[in-house]
Amino acid sequence: MKQLTQAKEQMNHLGAEKIPFLFIIDFLMEKPMVIPLNEVNSQQILFQTPIATNVTSDGLHQPIYIDSSLQRAPLSFEEYLHQFNAVVAEIKKGNSFVVNLTAQTPIQLVSNLKTVFYQAKSKYKLWYDDSFVCFSPETFVTIEQEKIKTFPMKGTINASIPNARQLILNDIKETAEHNTVVDLLRNDLSMVAENVKVTRLRYVEEIETHKGKLLQVSSEIEGKLPSDYAFHLGDILFSMLPAGSVTGAPKKKTVDIIVHTESYQRGYYTGVFGVFDGHNLDSAVMIRFIEKTSHGYVYKSGGGITSKSQALNEYQELIDKIYVPIY
Repeated sequence: MKQLTQAKEQMNHLGAEKIPFLFIIDFLMEKPMVIPLNEVNSQQILFQTPIATNVTSDGLHQPIYIDSSLQRAPLSFEEYLHQFNAVVAEIKKGNSFVVNLTAQTPIQLVSNLKTVFYQAKSKYKLWYDDSFVCFSPETFVTIEQEKIKTFPMKGTINASIPNARQLILNDIKETAEHNTVVDLLRNDLSMVAENVKVTRLRYVEEIETHKGKLLQVSSEIEGKLPSDYAFHLGDILFSMLPAGSVTGAPKKKTVDIIVHTESYQRGYYTGVFGVFDGHNLDSAVMIRFIEKTSHGYVYKSGGGITSKSQALNEYQELIDKIYVPIY
């Protein structure tokens, strides 16, 4: 709690002074980091966002990373089913409407995390101290002038499946899950902004992977911040965490379900990172995540569970999301 309070106050101070900074916040907000951009050590942290990066041309000459297989050893379906059933039981009790259930999968890499960072093609990328790399397609929050936006991403399908776009948009379970998360994020935004509205609902984006394309469904929600918002950047951001798209609804109880059901600790996976450049803020949800552990590399992935979910389909989605966007 002390670290969270300090991080929030530091963001408020740097925002008020219009000092650019990087923030990296773990899922449970136990080890948040806030670093002025001029103090970011590129030997420890590499980041890339649409509004700022510390990647130099030197890094672009890293050896090309190619791993067409990305060998993986996911948890067994029986183990996943045990967790899935526990989550569904909580939903049937009325304790949640949707729960984001995730797992870590041991993988083999023919390279290292820094090379993955340089070679992956993604809107947001973060490499931290050779302990993890994230290449996320999901925007969390952007702030430009007094306009704040958030972009929940919910719903994934292999683009090679015939009529994939219509299948994902017409799927009753996926629609219900997405709309629940949109409603949650709209409520989150309403805590810090006025005139909150959904400006785009369930639009489809293509994500390139080393195994082909995925389709993912997102929405756009926006609101208007008060004119002194820069003095309260920490309050604004932390009030919306953890990110609703990777928790579920209602958020507090669903996070409790996640912590007691998942068989590992998420750490920085499904946290957020981003940059304030002195004027604007841009941030990502830390999905698509490889971590280096004492037992080797693991890839963390998952998906939302509702009362209409089918265990085998959700298990397959968890596996489908194990990819690196190198092509």
